[in-house]
Amino acid sequence: MFKEEASLASYSSVNEYYSSWESRIGYWLVLGGTRHFGYYKPGTKWPFPINAALRRMEDHLFGFLGLPAGSKVLDAGCGTCDVAIHLARRGLRVQGVDVTDFHVQWAQQNIRDWGLEDKVTVEVADYHHLDSIPDNSLDGVYTLETFVHARDPKQVLQEFFRVLKPGGSLALYEYWYIAYPELPSDTPEYLIESTKRISKRGAMPTKERLSRGVLRSWLEEQQFIDVDEEDLSENIRPMARLFYVMAYIPFLIISFLGLHAWFVNTEAGVQGYRGLRRKVWGYHAVRATKPVSKAMDDSNGTGARSRKVG
Repeated sequence: MFKEEASLASYSSVNEYYSSWESRIGYWLVLGGTRHFGYYKPGTKWPFPINAALRRMEDHLFGFLGLPAGSKVLDAGCGTCDVAIHLARRGLRVQGVDVTDFHVQWAQQNIRDWGLEDKVTVEVADYHHLDSIPDNSLDGVYTLETFVHARDPKQVLQEFFRVLKPGGSLALYEYWYIAYPELPSDTPEYLIESTKRISKRGAMPTKERLSRGVLRSWLEEQQFIDVDEEDLSENIRPMARLFYVMAYIPFLIISFLGLHAWFVNTEAGVQGYRGLRRKVWGYHAVRATKPVSKAMDDSNGTGARSRKVG
């Protein structure tokens, strides 16, 4: 219990970010409480209706997992369970974990409102330490823009590997970046400094480590197989452009007043779109599978991954 409490306490910066009035109002006003990009056909200019785009991204996730109805999956960083509820309505059973108390409280209310208590559960927990979930017990695990908050991404992937059943699916919808030493020479210094600021103030220690190919190598290092990647950068562009338009005037004001520390999402809305246009970052879905043979070795005590859950 002490380890779990200490782990959750270490997420104070994540809680501060999501608890800020800018995050609460912004996510509610623009995304209805959801916390991920929407999916559009490449070349789309008009970003509305936003809700439909959000559901399309969740449908993409459902297809990417490739699991039949009745499968049990983990939403690692479930927020208010909007994604979990959508997947449950499509037939999956979802267990959500999140480190933010008010997210979980809101999620529980959302689950009751939809009458899905038998299909969706949620608890305050840290995905670095999934102590309540037995080995080899889940058909799928996914993150939707939450892996960036990991303090130790390899440990998180190890936990995902442990809780997945043999042949289970992992889907990570996350950002990719060009590593700083490899950025084009004409990349403005202000864009580099802004990216560093956003990573720090948005409580995303893993974000800048996710250069192209890194996530694949981490997954293979954890002995996942069939690693597959789909770049969705053009599919999120209309929503990124919308964020830019909405944030531009406020960004000019906070820049003039030197208030960047208080408006991380506003800065991200403007500088993020500029970076996307320059292709210094992008967005991808990465899928992997837990191999059957390795999982069987672990469950028989011949591997090092299996951990008893008390």
